[in-house]
Amino acid sequence: MKPRSFIYNLRQGFKNIWRNRMFSLASIATMAACILIFGIFFSILMNVNYMIRTLEEEVGITVLFDEGLDDASIKDIGQKIEKMDHVINVKFTSAEEAWAAFQEEYFEGNPEYAESFAQDNPLANSASYTVQVDEIENQNGVVTEIEKLKGVRQVNQSAAATKTLISFNRLFMYVSIGLIAILLVVSVFLISNTVNVGISVRRNEIAIMKLIGATDSFVRAPFIVEGLLLGLIGAAIPLVFLYFTYDKMIGAILNRFDILSTIASSLPTANQVFMNLVPFGLGLGLGIGLIGSIITVRRHLDI
Repeated sequence: MKPRSFIYNLRQGFKNIWRNRMFSLASIATMAACILIFGIFFSILMNVNYMIRTLEEEVGITVLFDEGLDDASIKDIGQKIEKMDHVINVKFTSAEEAWAAFQEEYFEGNPEYAESFAQDNPLANSASYTVQVDEIENQNGVVTEIEKLKGVRQVNQSAAATKTLISFNRLFMYVSIGLIAILLVVSVFLISNTVNVGISVRRNEIAIMKLIGATDSFVRAPFIVEGLLLGLIGAAIPLVFLYFTYDKMIGAILNRFDILSTIASSLPTANQVFMNLVPFGLGLGLGIGLIGSIITVRRHLDI
């Protein structure tokens, strides 16, 4: 497209928006509501995903061995676990290390408690492997495989909190998709109607243009530009609003739920969220505007 044609189409697009400003305002408002809800849900889902990753790093599988199992057999178990699918890390903790960690956690400031055990390690049979998997959904399968290994006395796993978050994340995603889909349909409908009004207002002008030989693309372009502008403006407004309120919203949520403050450092920053959200949001707005305008223009092209 030549620069002169581009400027003409852009100018006509703005003129159409101004001529039908009430319809344009309704289209922009609906689009803004759609992108606002999309942005809020996107931000929440991204934060929940970060929480899940943090919890997945902390949740592991503990493997305990049969009493009296020799070092060679323990090492062999570790090597077999490392070769299993979905296993990303295997860490060995000796009985001495387990006892030292227990004393540090429970006897801190009271060394006399530990001295009462003298050289008798009450956790003598507590040597273990801590196993981490790539995704929490694969944990049960790995546990089943480990339990089959000879010399394994017990396998413990603790993933209830992470599984709850995953279920919440999945439910929240389905609800988000449903609400956004409804708003998308409404946005397309309103933009289509707005462009339709513009075509009706300029019907005589368009008829004259076609009589003197104007191509379909020349007639169609200003209305498509109008739809794109409506979509772009409607998407930009809530994205700017969300950018400047994101940190305050996250801070309010963390203050409301103290349990989340422990993982606050692992949550994404505003820049990390909007690095992904802005392209999606603007692309969504432009896509809706384009679809709405094309639907109407094709319907009313033959005048």
